[in-house]
Amino acid sequence: MRLLLVEDSCRLSEALAHMLKKHGYIVETALDGETGFTLATTEAYDILVLDRMLPQRDGLDIVKAVRKLKIDTPILLLTAKDSTQDRIDGLDAGADDYLVKPFSTDELLARLRALARRQTKTWEEDTLEAANLLLDPLKCEVIKDNELIKLTPKESLLLELLMRNYGIVISKERIWEKVWGLQTTSEVANVDLYIHYLRKKLETTCIKTVRGVGYYLINE
Repeated sequence: MRLLLVEDSCRLSEALAHMLKKHGYIVETALDGETGFTLATTEAYDILVLDRMLPQRDGLDIVKAVRKLKIDTPILLLTAKDSTQDRIDGLDAGADDYLVKPFSTDELLARLRALARRQTKTWEEDTLEAANLLLDPLKCEVIKDNELIKLTPKESLLLELLMRNYGIVISKERIWEKVWGLQTTSEVANVDLYIHYLRKKLETTCIKTVRGVGYYLINE
């Protein structure tokens, strides 16, 4: 699981990042809200963990802005504010969970596991629609212009990743990690090959290249 942690306390950020990495998470950190928002909207993460009180840009504002961009990554808010109204404000803004400081690492890990299960269930069950494409990930089938097109499992996973991060540039390394897995013996170059396969099979120009970086999906 790839996680973005936005926390302005250097000491807490380092401690949490160290702990999360020990439990198998790939962790990126930001110490201010503006950097956190930029990362959250330009990179693909499995979970966002945001402190509510941040310099430059408030955590609640980040949640609202991320949701406005149709990014559905699970968000856990960390905060010292523990009133009922504060919790309501966070959840209404689009956060999926709310954890009040100080908290135990065991509780944080349990909440992250719950968000991860919810995300996995969504990935497996939803039919996706984006860029004039309708994808059934379980059947590895996509509908384009009323035509049913069969995909290989890898093609389906790749298209699913692009559709779930519509409009967001995803690096080749990130695509390789999500579609082929960290333990695979395949190479990152396979990403380019499978992008070619998808473009040819779908006869589409909606998959765009950012040279030297990666790919993203938009309407034709």
